[in-house]
Amino acid sequence: MMQKRLYILIAILLLPSCKKFLDEEMVTQISYDYYDTETGIEDLVDGAYSELRYLFNGEQSFTLFNYGVDEYTEASDGQNKYFDDYTAQLNPTSAAYIHDMWTAYYRAINACNMGIERIPKIEGTQFYTNDTNKNLRIAELRFLRGFYYFMLVQQFGSVPLTLTGDITVRLEFERSPVADIYQTIISDLQFAAATLPATQSQYGRITKGAARHYLAKVYLTRGSAVTEQRGQRPSDMDSAAYWANLVITDGPYQLLDNYADLWNINNQENREVILAAQFNNNAFMLNGSGNRTHLYYQMVYDQKPGMQRDITYGRPFRRLMPTNYTLDIFDRKNDSRFYKSFRTTYLSNNSANIPKWTVDNAPSPALVGQPKFKLGDTAILLTLHQNVPDAEIARKSYLWITRNKFNKQDFLSLIKHMDPTRLDISTETAGRDGVYARLGETYLIAAEAYGRSGNYGRALEYINALRRRAAYKQGEAKPMHYWFTEGGVQGDVSSTESLVQVTEAAFDANDPHEQYPPSATSKAARFIHFMLNERTRELLGEFQRWMDLARTETSVERIKLFNPAAGNMKPFHKLRPIPQQHIDRLFKNGVPLTADERAAEQNPGY
Repeated sequence: MMQKRLYILIAILLLPSCKKFLDEEMVTQISYDYYDTETGIEDLVDGAYSELRYLFNGEQSFTLFNYGVDEYTEASDGQNKYFDDYTAQLNPTSAAYIHDMWTAYYRAINACNMGIERIPKIEGTQFYTNDTNKNLRIAELRFLRGFYYFMLVQQFGSVPLTLTGDITVRLEFERSPVADIYQTIISDLQFAAATLPATQSQYGRITKGAARHYLAKVYLTRGSAVTEQRGQRPSDMDSAAYWANLVITDGPYQLLDNYADLWNINNQENREVILAAQFNNNAFMLNGSGNRTHLYYQMVYDQKPGMQRDITYGRPFRRLMPTNYTLDIFDRKNDSRFYKSFRTTYLSNNSANIPKWTVDNAPSPALVGQPKFKLGDTAILLTLHQNVPDAEIARKSYLWITRNKFNKQDFLSLIKHMDPTRLDISTETAGRDGVYARLGETYLIAAEAYGRSGNYGRALEYINALRRRAAYKQGEAKPMHYWFTEGGVQGDVSSTESLVQVTEAAFDANDPHEQYPPSATSKAARFIHFMLNERTRELLGEFQRWMDLARTETSVERIKLFNPAAGNMKPFHKLRPIPQQHIDRLFKNGVPLTADERAAEQNPGY
């Protein structure tokens, strides 16, 4: 379905909203009285939903959530590498995405506040005819308000907490304590969890499961604090486990049997998805607002012999590449998530530039001058082999890129965000939904909550449930390049389930495979890093990592240990700078802030 786009005079500039329940309509020059009507309030609600798209519709996606972490580092292109290498450009004035994020989420929060205030007064003739329906929309808005504040507090720490709608420009804001913000988030999510139904007739609307999942995540985040003051309570881990268990046992969600099916473009509305931003491939809707995340994780395949850009392999913006930590943290032989997350093989799609055998590399004299492969054959193969002699590489018909040859243009490409339904090979915007939360993460939240409480046995139940899904199944065929890289008996289709199951031994001692940092000297500390490793194995590239490291207060150690570009990172980088544009327009008691007052509004270090 198409969508509404709403332009208003000030305060809330609504972006295109969720495709599954909106129709196209252009509305201009609207007064705020419009939001006292049934149609107007629905547009307001739709506008609050629309900012869910923000994370996925531009380079802010990886810049704010996957740059400057342990899993990924910068590749060859891009203008925002200072978010990865933590240089002086990461500051309150130059870092444009910081201001954009701040503006987008506060715009959405204002829409939520206005709707929460106005819905009880609406006298509708269609949907808003009874308190049940009114409370349903209020619950959706309270979820969204809590969600947007959760995003803000994780990135910035203390931020202004506004719970009333503004219809004029507001110039006086005070930052609220982080503990107060978390308590407000929890209150909003609890209302949503108690009020929302398990399912909604219009796909894309918030449900009870989303509220429960984020309650679990918020309690886990608040309770993970070590030195920070988030208002944490001794019961936070119990609460996180409780809400996560409700999602797992009392809802419509199921883990998909095959990890690869999560990335099937024809299977987006699957039973594992809990919350997603809605997109589609309508050309009008893609005008500036489509999902662009497919662009950023791809290597330069289209300049290689026998290749050209196509829809299948995507438009390679090469912004990020996996770190050595990421390549090594998987059990690549037994855990299918590695080869179901990365592309290692490219089939030739261009007959015009297929290379020919030479005297130096032809397997036999008769092949000299003949094409090394034909259309549809393997043109590029990337493997984890190290230090293979160049002469051996040259004897392959395809371009063989071994691990020691990986660089900022040649690397394993993440396939999770690929969209083969794009309109053409040059189109940046795409219609794939952007997933915020899925049941796989709920299992990890439950596992971490139990483990942090010392119940490692219960934690392992949830971890091993995911690992059973991750294992190669009995009878499941593995691709040819798997055998070439990992070895074993070619054609073996036995299950690897028993080989991927984990016990407390993984964090009881210093297991080298888990790459524990030097500070992890206790079982409890190793468990936290084990869970971060497990989150990499399950959630790699799903826009969680920067906040995971900030939540666990492990950012500085892990990022400097595993990201070769991030040597400049300092402890103050665990929070983003408050946008200077916001600070410079603040007033106090009717007068602009002084220089000292403006400085006090900024996070330390900036």
